[in-house]
Amino acid sequence: MHGQPRYAPGFSHFDYADPSAPKGGVFRNAAVGTFDTLNPFIVRGRAALGLGYVSESLMQRSWDEPFSLYGLIAESITVPDDRSWVEFTLRPNARWHDGVPITPADVLFSWRTLRDHGRPNHRSYYGKVERAERTGERGIRFTFKPSAKASADPDAPGDREMPLIMGLMPILPEHAWTTREFDRTTLEPLLGSGPYRVARFEPGRSIVYERVPDYWGRDLAVNRGQYNFAEIRYDYYRDDGVALEAFKAGAYDFRRETDPAKWATGYDFPAARDGRVTLELLPHGRPEPMRALIFNTRRPHFADRTVREALGYALDFDWMNRTLFHGAYRRTASYYPNSELAASGPPGAAELKVLEPFRDTLPWQVFGPAYVPPATDGSGPAGLRGNLRKAQDLLAKAGWTVRDGQLRDAGGAAFEFEILLVSASDEKVALEFARALQRIGVTAKVRTVDSAQYQARLESFDFDMTLNRWTSTLSPGNEQIYYWGSEAAAWEGSRNYPGIRSPAVDALANSLATAVDRDDLVARARALDRALTWGHYVIPLFHLTADHVAYWSGLKRPAVTPVYGMVIDAWWMAE
Repeated sequence: MHGQPRYAPGFSHFDYADPSAPKGGVFRNAAVGTFDTLNPFIVRGRAALGLGYVSESLMQRSWDEPFSLYGLIAESITVPDDRSWVEFTLRPNARWHDGVPITPADVLFSWRTLRDHGRPNHRSYYGKVERAERTGERGIRFTFKPSAKASADPDAPGDREMPLIMGLMPILPEHAWTTREFDRTTLEPLLGSGPYRVARFEPGRSIVYERVPDYWGRDLAVNRGQYNFAEIRYDYYRDDGVALEAFKAGAYDFRRETDPAKWATGYDFPAARDGRVTLELLPHGRPEPMRALIFNTRRPHFADRTVREALGYALDFDWMNRTLFHGAYRRTASYYPNSELAASGPPGAAELKVLEPFRDTLPWQVFGPAYVPPATDGSGPAGLRGNLRKAQDLLAKAGWTVRDGQLRDAGGAAFEFEILLVSASDEKVALEFARALQRIGVTAKVRTVDSAQYQARLESFDFDMTLNRWTSTLSPGNEQIYYWGSEAAAWEGSRNYPGIRSPAVDALANSLATAVDRDDLVARARALDRALTWGHYVIPLFHLTADHVAYWSGLKRPAVTPVYGMVIDAWWMAE
């Protein structure tokens, strides 16, 4: 995206992959919940995990750079300095699993289909193409619509990320869709071109992928040393507690633990003590997911920023971290935690240049020190008392006062809402938060539902508050519009869960893709971070700074861990 790529032409393999890794073995993995479709490209249904192994894109991402792509289905890429178009030339040996060559017609079909019927982010991205055409026997050119200048900086160039976004577009076989409806869920495996294909499955219970023996791309540099397992299996479990016990019993091979309490107390079992299971902390340099209690600002209670700010004072992170999580977490204070993209201190000159046009529409705090969540002394209810008084003062300013033991508005309506969860492991956080709210007269009911119901309610924004997360890369761009943009607030299936509708946030998010170099991108990301955090659209939770992984002794990994963290596709089974 910016600067020079890490790997020069003719490189042999990514540094985090071992080309001498043996092939073979069955890699058994776990998932929580269920699935009801094998089509991952539409909003409907809950797709099985692992379907990314079946499909491919024109280019492959490397995980030891912020955002660089290398040829996969495409053997060459041409792009002008202003990035107003991109042209891909396909490899002549690229094949679908049925042996049919991948052609420019397939690429054009994929673009049209995903633009018209794909997920909201696909419709947004691919709608920015003004013209798509075949060039020669194996070439395709995409010309982009003239981008409106981001109002945050009238002199900024247009969207510079689109050539890379087109390089990551999933490529679909036109001949396999002539008699099928694309926008319908299906349990018929899709034809792909990737290193694996669906071998067998039990709907909602398990799915197995087998390595394609004559996979056309097995000798490419971007694949060498990867996709080493003969089979990859996902078994689905009712909840994570059951999944952990299954791992300890040897039912699957690898587990990434995200709960520090389980990591501290749940892994003292015979196989871990005698070395048959390895426990490791693998550091990385990527932004950690932004996990938060998310306000649905479409609900009248949460439309008021002051109310949202007030409720944030009721979360006692310091006490929960000490008593529930063994002190392992860090409090999240940014939408890009654990990275240089996170705002800190007062805004610098480059950030102020981006923010200044919105001084009249953004909260005044955006132009001062970066947001820091309320803290306590970790002692529990007594230590939270001061924060709750601040919450009550803010709520009173917003027209809410306690009467008859309940917080009520001027008309007497009580302040009540539901916290929607999908994981039982999140209940302890939500319940502690609800107990603190009760002390200021707010009634919060915690409800945990199954994964299918949760996904349906999340995608239709049918919740008051939920606990979820966003994942960003070291090079945020167009996906941020899908996360925070005003239009996305009305798209069912988008990730603008809070329903943010702010022209300033729109402009700041749009401006990320116009960054001309890394420093410019970092300044714009920090400016957006300030606008989001001071908007109080969420109550930030916490994050780890390393991957906690456990795996059985038959599973081996390369010596190098890239900046984005471990890449399981580069692991292998001992011979």
